[in-house]
This record gives sequence, C-alpha cells and structure tokens, in this order.
Amino acid sequence: MTRAFFTKLISTCLLLLLSNTGAAFVPEPSESELESRAHYNDPLPTTVLVRVVAHRSLVLGKDVGGARVTITDVASGQLLASGLQQGDPGDQMQIMRTPHLMDEPVYSGRPAASFTATLELTRPTLVQITAEGPLAYPQALQRASQTVLLIPGHDLTNDGIVLHLYGYLVQVEQPPPGEPLIAKEDVMLRASVRTLSGALVRPHSDWDSRKIHIYAELLIGDRVVERLQMFYAGEKSRFEAPFFVPVPKDAPDGMTLRVIAADTATGNFGMGSAQYPVLSERLRPRKN
Repeated sequence: MTRAFFTKLISTCLLLLLSNTGAAFVPEPSESELESRAHYNDPLPTTVLVRVVAHRSLVLGKDVGGARVTITDVASGQLLASGLQQGDPGDQMQIMRTPHLMDEPVYSGRPAASFTATLELTRPTLVQITAEGPLAYPQALQRASQTVLLIPGHDLTNDGIVLHLYGYLVQVEQPPPGEPLIAKEDVMLRASVRTLSGALVRPHSDWDSRKIHIYAELLIGDRVVERLQMFYAGEKSRFEAPFFVPVPKDAPDGMTLRVIAADTATGNFGMGSAQYPVLSERLRPRKN
C-alpha cells in the first residue's frame, strides 16, 4: 500500500471520530427550554391602535361623532374587534405645522382620538382594518380600509395604523332646507364648509378656502339651470351667494340647491344639498 493511501485512510477515520464525538456532546434541552416550547402555540395578547383622520387635517373626534372601526380576519372573515373612535381632534400645531422625521409621531405627540383593541393571536394573522365616519354627519360619511399583517405579541401603538378619510363637511344653512321659496325673490344662499374632522375652512388658514373651488348649483329636477360662485362670508366657515328663485311653472316640483367644495390638490371633495318648494309671488306675505 502506498503512503497516499494510508494518509487518506487516516484522514477518513479522524473525520468519523470527530463527527461521532460532536454528536455525543449535543446538550439535552433544559427544563426552561422545554417549558418555553410547550407554550409556542399559546395565544399572545397583541394590542392594535387605529387612528382615523381627515386627509390633510385633524383626527375625527367627538365634535363630529368620531368614527367606527372594525378589525376582521381576512382568511376566515371572523370579526376580531369593533368599536368607536372618540376623543379630541389632536394638536393642530403638532399635526399641521411641525416638520417630522419618518419615525416621529404625528398624531400621538399629544392626546388625540383613537380606537384600541387587544387581540389574542396564536399565529401571524392578516387582518382588514376598516373605518367609517364622521358618524354625526351621515350625508358626508366616508369609508377607508387597509390590510395589515399582525404578529402575535408585537403591539402596534404610538400613531398606530392611520386611516385617511377624504372629503369635506358641506351644510346648506340658509335658506333653511325645506322652507318654501317665493318665485322671483332675491335670496341669499349660505353654507358652511369644514374638513371631516370639523376644522374650519377659511382664507389664510391651514385649510385655505382660496385654494378650494366652492360653488353652488341650482337644479330643477336633475338639470342644472344656474351655477353660483360662493364667497367667504367673513365668519367661521360660512360662504354665500345670491340667487333668484325660479317661477312655479319652471319648477312645478320645486328646486334643489347643491353646494360643492372641490380641492384637486388634496383629493378632498364634499357636497351638501337641500330641496325647496317654489310658491307663486302672489302668495308673498303682505308687509304691515
């Protein structure tokens, strides 16, 4: 036998010996490790905080009725949690005017409305989080949802999952909705425009009305017969425009006033409307 053969044989034996020796020294799992493994499949409490905000504005709080939040297991369709977001709209300076780094809180720096749920999870779970609001204004109700993977024991807090609702609260205030209007009268239309969080829309504010197209339409049936440019009335969030009431023969079933606020830069749009019967000018109340 050659020297090379003996060298190869000795090397093989050493490798087998080392392998067997290593296997012999594998430590047995300790009692604490065994106990830990026994709880691998136990449910872990996992806290999820959801915050519903008006896009480019504040948090939906108690002033506008808050928002409704639901959390649903995507795979099974099971409802895991639901409830209402209530509280304060948040700090305007912190949210609207303070620069933030990516990991800095925006809405949780000071108290602001939120919805919190603690789920018992045994596995990574894909959920759909849905929000709708503002609940005090059904005519302006908006809805948003987001799919999120939750990991057992890993909480989502601070700002949490932030859902943005787009739109404006637009309300016709004058003339009072449903009030009969006298034909040919010169009437002043007044309407209020706010963000979905209730923040005031006005010139030179964080929600600058000069950047928003606010106008009204006079409809007979489903046809627009006049468009009115609305101007800031100098108080809170009110805007106004004069119009003439049509004659009854042109509006036998009454008329509708529709006020629209459109901001293409932010994607926020809102609408409010009111219907009115139209009476003949012969029925005008006599002045004493």
